[in-house]
Amino acid sequence: MTILDKLFLLLTGLTAIYLIVHFFKEQKQKKGSYNFYYIISFLVLLVAGLLLIIFGWSALKDNFVAVVAGLIPFGIANGLIAKYYPKHEKWFMGLMLVGLVSIAITRYAGMVTAGKIVYPVFHAIAGLTIFFVPICVVKSKNAKTSFLFVTLGGTLIGLGGIALAFLSAGKQLLFFSPSFVLTILAPLLFLMALSYAVGFTKGEK
Repeated sequence: MTILDKLFLLLTGLTAIYLIVHFFKEQKQKKGSYNFYYIISFLVLLVAGLLLIIFGWSALKDNFVAVVAGLIPFGIANGLIAKYYPKHEKWFMGLMLVGLVSIAITRYAGMVTAGKIVYPVFHAIAGLTIFFVPICVVKSKNAKTSFLFVTLGGTLIGLGGIALAFLSAGKQLLFFSPSFVLTILAPLLFLMALSYAVGFTKGEK
């Protein structure tokens, strides 16, 4: 890991702190379960970034880090559903919990084949939720156009997550070689966090 990578990860952490403070303030003004989902997601992002700075890219191989990192997209997806489609919050949260538990079981039990299916499927569900919900919300005039930056953030982390999933499976996605993924991962995380910061702070009404 280069100094530039660590700088990007540090900026990602600072952005995560900014978002955590933002959602704590939101909770005081507008109480809602969605704020807690968001807080958990960006708290995990903050901790994950610090672990990568301390231990380097080798931390990505740790089962605990891999499982807990799933809370980032799962939490954001849950938050979006809880706020804009509250009737579907409980079953969607249940689905995400099933995904998280399934990922944990396959990782710790060494179920490689099952892991190749479970990990991409549930991350894809969360990623598609983060991609489409802001678009639908903006289209229905329930959020400002800048809320689409949340979609951008979901797209960026989705690309990184899928690439990492293929690498962990021993395969390469298009031009996403191991060296290329690790080269773009830190700036990708920062751009993702920045997109979420713009979308959530400037886009919501």
